Amino acid sequence: QVQLVESGGGLVQAGGSLRLSCAASGRTFSSYAAAWFRQAPGKEREFVAHISWNGGSRYYADSGKGRFTISRDNSKNTVYLQMNSLKPEDTAVYYCAARIGSRGSEYTYEYRYWGQGTQVTVSS
Repeated sequence: QVQLVESGGGLVQAGGSLRLSCAASGRTFSSYAAAWFRQAPGKEREFVAHISWNGGSRYYADSGKGRFTISRDNSKNTVYLQMNSLKPEDTAVYYCAARIGSRGSEYTYEYRYWGQGTQVTVSS
């Protein structure tokens, strides 16, 4: 069992940056691959980025390529999402997710553990 708590969301102007954090507690977090998803009002939850258990493999949705960077620090049991050049269409609740295993996935159903989400609002 692992518990996830996101932080770092907020209101930012277009072109700005935010860094989201996902703090994990419980079992050894290095046993888990992790990911970020987001959900805008009236839309389905969508994949943003995932990272392997040791950070050696990372994958991004097209929407975030070149702007977002996922990383992790297993000594701190934390996963990060650095978001630069933010756009109004990035506005959503951002969720951290974890799954047992070495590799991440872009599919929500493959993640057993979820955080409560953190709101990101980008103004134009």
